[in-house]
Amino acid sequence: MSTSLAQLVEKQRLLVCVGSGGVGKTTSAAAIGLRAAMRGRRVLVLTIDPARRLANSLGLSEFGNTEVRIDLGDRGTGELWAMMLDAPSTLDDVISRVAKDTATRDAIFANKIYRHMAGSFSGSQEYMATERLYDVYGSDRYDLIVLDTPPVKNALDFLESPGRLARFLDRQIMKWFLTPYEEEKVFGKRFLMGTSAVVYRLLGHIFGREFLDELSVFFALFRDLYDGFRERHEAVGRLFAASTTSFLVVSAPTEPSVDVAGFFLDELRTRKLPIGGVLVNQVHSASTSVPDVDALLGAEARGIDATTAGPLLARLGAAHRRLRELAALEAARVEEVRRATGSSTWVRVVPRMPEEVHDLDGLLRLHVNLFDGGS
Repeated sequence: MSTSLAQLVEKQRLLVCVGSGGVGKTTSAAAIGLRAAMRGRRVLVLTIDPARRLANSLGLSEFGNTEVRIDLGDRGTGELWAMMLDAPSTLDDVISRVAKDTATRDAIFANKIYRHMAGSFSGSQEYMATERLYDVYGSDRYDLIVLDTPPVKNALDFLESPGRLARFLDRQIMKWFLTPYEEEKVFGKRFLMGTSAVVYRLLGHIFGREFLDELSVFFALFRDLYDGFRERHEAVGRLFAASTTSFLVVSAPTEPSVDVAGFFLDELRTRKLPIGGVLVNQVHSASTSVPDVDALLGAEARGIDATTAGPLLARLGAAHRRLRELAALEAARVEEVRRATGSSTWVRVVPRMPEEVHDLDGLLRLHVNLFDGGS
């Protein structure tokens, strides 16, 4: 018997929400965090949401790379904290932690190659999410962290992101660039021998010696940091596979979203990562019975003449048929998710809400749908 969502919220230390964009991942993560806080846990919801939906739903004007506590009023005995990733500053924070001293840190920050690389890596939200997760998880300040992952098209982008910088700084790559640099330091203007030196000089003609010197200095500075990045990568890998972690696949009842959900499920199984369950959000429902027209129109409209009533009833009937067709199509999509998931993992169907979640009250209504009103 799989562990229910309510049980996961009460016992796990990390819940990772994955899925395509626009499926309600951010608000689901916030509602899950709210549930845990209402039950007495100290919770952090970490999101990467450029639309700032989490800030809106939690009643905040803005927040960033530091944790902000949410005022729950009398809604629970725990604590709810939120943080939205500020990608440009995250890599700088990581360098500050792994650099051996302030002189090395400052030299890295001043290096032109690093500044260019930092801009590229800052755009890699998946990588920055795992780096920030490593820091807040290791702080032991929270009973539960709910990670709202970026809306990626490919599951591999997120699942492989922890080791991205370690692979970029591979020792063999550093050795190749540093060998001519160190030989020249030793032999001065002496002619450099060997394949790497010849290629190095050729690259110097193409890109300019100043650029290659800057690149060599960059790798020289990062040589002592490599082990720190590798250790962080391995720690995040262990964290993802831990028994106290669960991945929640979030989907909508649409063909593209269901395809992405199936891809995530396959990748999680292949990597032997713990699947907690699947949320299918924004599902329509429709009654199969004929609507009570009098009840729909209201008492004040019951005396309308047949000329007006006929077209109105036709439009109501057509709208009801379209809703039934949509509900049937979405039910078929949900069944696809159930088949992809298998009998060992739960699938939670969450009804579509009539309004967007813009504040804490709306988040509470979503919370009811997630934990009490779903199926």
